[in-house]
Amino acid sequence: MRTDFSNNPIVKHCIEFALMVIRQVELLEKDKKYVIAKQLLRCGTSIGANVMEAQSAESKADFLHKLKIADKEAHETWYWLYLCKNSENYFIDDSLLEKLNEVMRLLNAIILTGKKEIQN
Repeated sequence: MRTDFSNNPIVKHCIEFALMVIRQVELLEKDKKYVIAKQLLRCGTSIGANVMEAQSAESKADFLHKLKIADKEAHETWYWLYLCKNSENYFIDDSLLEKLNEVMRLLNAIILTGKKEIQN
């Protein structure tokens, strides 16, 4: 199995983000913030899982579909991070939001390019 994703920016950034999410979740769980931690872990790591699944897509349409699911998970992750950031009783590392925005920009660019290619 391939483990060098330096030539695939979206995979690389999604893995980095998932590892950041895992660290954040561990901190939330230490503070007994289990509900938010579980939600954040589920959607935050799902982004990369869907991007990885897209790497072996059966067609361009299948590839884009999987990336759209990853984008939906990214939006849900943003929601939970936003709640943590704006709650008095939660904390969030700003670098998580920055990395998520980077992932979302990449996903958007790939999806838009893929849609244009399918239309042509």
